[in-house]
Amino acid sequence: MNIFSQRITIIRVRKPAKKDVNAELQWFGDSLGLFNLRDKDKSCFRIFIELLKATRTHRTISSDAIAYKLGLSRGTVIHHINKLIDAGIVINEGSGYLLRVDRLEHLIDEIEKDIQRTCSDLRGIARNIDENI
Repeated sequence: MNIFSQRITIIRVRKPAKKDVNAELQWFGDSLGLFNLRDKDKSCFRIFIELLKATRTHRTISSDAIAYKLGLSRGTVIHHINKLIDAGIVINEGSGYLLRVDRLEHLIDEIEKDIQRTCSDLRGIARNIDENI
């Protein structure tokens, strides 16, 4: 049995008061539960930005390249990339990584489709349970 799981948490967070791309990116990630308070040096946020930049130029980026560029250990980079893969945000392609889609707006569209598919599956199982109890 092949089990595919994806974990994303939607959190309602107050939007930034002023237009600032860094604040909006932080809000975007916080709203998707990607970054947490334990990440004091904002490693995951910084890794996400590098992946976003790489994806926008249609190229993958390796964990070693991210680690070197950000001054992080490869283990830290891999830990956060795995978290982003688990969320369905990042994919592994060849020897590198990139975001699932090339635009954040499209990423939200894909997440919305994932949520709708999951709700549809839940509805079908719920119907089956209701009919058989």
